[in-house]
Amino acid sequence: MKIDSINWEILQCLQENARLSNAEIGRKIGLSSPAVAERIKKLEDYGILKGYKAEVSYEKTGYQLKAMITLKAFMGRLKPFMLKVTEFNEVLNCYRITGNENIIIEVVLRDQIHLQEFIDRLITYGEVKTHIILSNLVENNPIIDQAQLDDFDV
Repeated sequence: MKIDSINWEILQCLQENARLSNAEIGRKIGLSSPAVAERIKKLEDYGILKGYKAEVSYEKTGYQLKAMITLKAFMGRLKPFMLKVTEFNEVLNCYRITGNENIIIEVVLRDQIHLQEFIDRLITYGEVKTHIILSNLVENNPIIDQAQLDDFDV
């Protein structure tokens, strides 16, 4: 599928507000509503648009602490951890990474006690380092076509 400048404009609109109607997107980029719908369907079919979601305020739902936690797994504990991490409700994102640590986890927690309890669950798998997030400088930054780079095929 070709991601041309029009598809990039549609992606930009949806990343800014996934609830925009096809007609609203069409007005912004100069296409008819059916043309927008057809392009969105193709973007979905090719897996470029993976889904739509609600953005929830963690603070207003009782999760006052956000942290990044790295894990350097003990010998033989990486695979068991990778299976277990899917059961941790506190985890927003978890990545297997290169470098000194094996894993980086983004979590939301109610408070320091909740953080302590969460770390206690992790330390059976490896060495843990915690970085408490003080504020967001950039959040959910949209992917954009950098200066209308040459079109490319996916």
